[in-house]
Amino acid sequence: MMLGGQELRRVDVAAGIIWRGDRFLAAERPSGSSHEGFWEFPGGKIEEGESPGDALAREICEELGITVTESVFWQIIEHDYPERGIHVRLHFFHVRRFEGEPIPRENQRLRWVTTEEALALNFLPADHRILAQLNALRLI
Repeated sequence: MMLGGQELRRVDVAAGIIWRGDRFLAAERPSGSSHEGFWEFPGGKIEEGESPGDALAREICEELGITVTESVFWQIIEHDYPERGIHVRLHFFHVRRFEGEPIPRENQRLRWVTTEEALALNFLPADHRILAQLNALRLI
């Protein structure tokens, strides 16, 4: 992927919209991480040879200590972070069932939020379109 003559490295990420009733889990990136202080949907990089669904289950277990028991692929969102030299492809899943209670294993803050509450948080730019879509669905 090229942007202004600069080659952007593509990164594929699996992200989960983990639901509990009408709220979903938001995670704040910890200090010392890239984009620290921004909120995001839990997940992480898809490793070579790994399916997005398998990456989601692995990352959620590593980050939060829960086991995904039901997830449904929703959509892919692409976003450029030229300041980091990356083009991100986010594979979003709705997670409706999981086992365990989420705990912040990577020093991140966690909050269960409604879509309306999430709009007031400082989410990563790549997540803005997802938040707008979730909020629009809530209003239908």
